[in-house]
This record gives sequence, structure tokens and C-alpha cells, in this order.
Amino acid sequence: MSELAPRTRTAPLRVLLQEHAPACDVETAYRDRMLTLLDSAGDPFSRDHFEPGHFTASGFILSPDGGSVLLILHRKLDRWLQPGGHVDPEDADLFAAACREIHEEVGIGEVEAVDQGVFDLDIHPIPARKTEPAHEHFDVRFLLRAQSIQITRNDETHDAAWTRFDDLADRMIDPDEQRVIRKLQALVVR
Repeated sequence: MSELAPRTRTAPLRVLLQEHAPACDVETAYRDRMLTLLDSAGDPFSRDHFEPGHFTASGFILSPDGGSVLLILHRKLDRWLQPGGHVDPEDADLFAAACREIHEEVGIGEVEAVDQGVFDLDIHPIPARKTEPAHEHFDVRFLLRAQSIQITRNDETHDAAWTRFDDLADRMIDPDEQRVIRKLQALVVR
């Protein structure tokens, strides 16, 4: 597949961000910073764009019955998270990047979007490592439903588990994760 020009992703992402209704002031601030990043110099989708960071994509995956969410225990971070990661040059957009990452990390290839928009936005710091300076990940998160509960972990994933909504708080402890848990639990009462 060929490398896509960064600006071919910019307009569709701008629309998704503008159409997204943030759940709180924190998420509104994240959306505003993401819109600013879209106008920055360079390729904000490239993992080499460090000032202030770059876009990533992830997905909260519901089980086929809608009663659980798939979380991975990330090997490097040793934290339970939703599958996701960097945008590759050949990804058409962030939704495609999230789906590719899900397939790579947990082997799920058949997912459907629960809705056509963004589910959640998050910006989190990434500490400096050997080959890269400290920067931020501007994570655009989608809500998906798996067609099967069968999972296959890759080497970046220490573990993966379907987690009932009531048990999410035992695995996701960061304040921004608590915000997402409230959004996910709201799905149950709909």
C-alpha cells in the first residue's frame, strides 16, 4: 500500500473532531488541542512528530453481546488499556489505524463501528526513551463491536481479557480512564 499524504487525513479528522460532543471540560480541552495539532507544521500523524506529539488511534471493543469490553495488558506499560497505537503511513484514516492495531494486538479482524463518530478523546504524556524525546499521544478513540470473542495476543500484549462493565474500575485506574468507564457504563443503561 502506498504512503498517504498527511493532509488527506486532516480534513476528515477535523470533521470528526468538530462533530464530537465532549463529555466534560477535560475532553473539550483535548478536542481543542487536537484541532490545533491538525494545523501544526509537519505531519501530526507521524510517530516522529514530537512537538508537542502526534495522533494515535485506539478502540474500545464491545463483546458481541455488548456486556464486556476487551482490554489488553500492555507489555511495556504494564497497564490495562484498550488496543490501539500509532498511525502507519498507509492507514487511510484514524479509524483504519485503530482497526489495524486491534487486528495486530488481539487478532480481531471483524469489527463494526457502534456509531460513525469518535467515542472519546485523550491526550497523555509519553516519557523520553532511547530514540525519542518526551512527547504526547493525541489519542482518538472509537467504539466498536467484535463479531467474535476469540482473541490472539501479539508480543506487545502481555495479556488480553474481556472485562465486564462492573469490573472495569479494577483494571482502569487513571482519572481519564475513570471518565471513559462512566461513558462505557452509560451504554449499559441505554
